[in-house]
This record gives sequence, structure tokens and C-alpha cells, in this order.
Amino acid sequence: MSGHNKWSTIKRKKGALDAKRSKIFSKIIKEITVAVKESGPDPNSNPRLRLAIANAKGASMPKDNIQRAISKGSDKDAASFVETTYEGYANGGIAIFLEATTDNTQRTISNVRSYFNKYGGNLGTNGSLSFIFDRKGIFTVPLGTLNLDDFEMEMIDAGAEDIQLEDGILTITTAMEDFGPVMRKLEEMHVEPESAELQRIPKDTTTLDLESAKKVMRLVEIFEEDDDIQAVYHNMTITDELMEALDQ
Repeated sequence: MSGHNKWSTIKRKKGALDAKRSKIFSKIIKEITVAVKESGPDPNSNPRLRLAIANAKGASMPKDNIQRAISKGSDKDAASFVETTYEGYANGGIAIFLEATTDNTQRTISNVRSYFNKYGGNLGTNGSLSFIFDRKGIFTVPLGTLNLDDFEMEMIDAGAEDIQLEDGILTITTAMEDFGPVMRKLEEMHVEPESAELQRIPKDTTTLDLESAKKVMRLVEIFEEDDDIQAVYHNMTITDELMEALDQ
């Protein structure tokens, strides 16, 4: 398909380079727990849990860890989580959108505000960045033995907007409303994605000088290290120069 969603490719590359497996597991476990509390422990009747389990498998989480997370979510005495979002601006006017899952919103917002303040940004009001980001479904699928032409046709029929192939990995982008149909089509084809999630994709990006961009990425990394933060999105252009600097 035409087009190139550089954002999702960069996120996948950077994630593969610097994400700590334990941090990934903790976020997936929290997602499984919330999904179970929301709609029960049976993935056959709980689409959100089914998706969380698929992401756990894509991250090579052991089956025992997945089962413990499901059991934890089934425990009526387990902590209850609240899902919330935060929006603000980083150095250079870069928009930052955070998705959080927390058992203590006061702790989370206090941390978020302090991170923004420490790194030259500011916390904004919810809804203030809605015009900057589109919510899209993003799937990553190993090409493996798939017939690329046939697979692309199936994905287009299911609602895919864009399909890229890089380093043996297919990145499929959908409109938010087509996320479910594409997920169901993958299940029908017995294709297991490495990851499947709704992401917030910037409509346009802003390029900063290298030093300013590195400061923004430091703030992004601080957010990503916080246990309450599930996902961090921004609208800064990830230049080749910045990628090289981050790899060092």
C-alpha cells in the first residue's frame, strides 16, 4: 500500500532497542488485570483480555505470568485501577499525550506534573491536544511464510489504511473503528500479531534541533519508566540524527 507511517516504525524500532522486558511485562500484566476486572477471565467472551493475552505472547511473556495476571484480576480483593489520560507540552512546544492506569490518581498526577516541571514543560488540561493526534489501530505482524500480496488484500478488505514491510515485520495501520474487524480477520487467518494496540498518531510533527530533541526524549523516557504510565505519545520528528544519538 502507498504511504509510510514513520511514527509506528520508529516506535517499534526504538522499543526493540531500549525497552526493558520487565517494564513491558508490568504494563501488560496491568492491562490483563484491568481487562479481567472489566469483563471476566474468559478470553473467548472478553475481547480486551484476548487482545492483552495476544500482546503478552507477542512480548514472549511466559504462560505462567499470563495466568497469574488473570488470577490476580479475578481476585475481588485486588487493587482497583483507574484509566486516565494527561496532556501537556514539553520543551520546544512538543505535545505530549499520556495514557495511565493507576490505583492512586493523586500520586500519578503529582508525578506527571513534577516530570513536566523538571524538564521544562507544563501539564495542560485534558482535551487540549485532541486536535493534534488521531487514534489509530497499529498491528505488527512477522511476515514469516505469509504470502504478502494475498495478506495485503485480506487486510485491505478488513479495513487496513496502510501496510508497511520493514526488517521482516509488517506494520498495519487502521482507523480506530476498523481495529476490531482487522483483529478478527487476523484471528480467522490464524495470524498472531506481535502487538496490537490503539495508538495516538500525530497528524503533523515538529522538528527540533538535536539538543532540544534530546531533552524531549529524556522526558519521554522518564514518563515511560513510571509504573503508572502505560503509553507516551508526542509529535516530535524523530530524525536520523536523533536516532543515532539515542543509540549511543
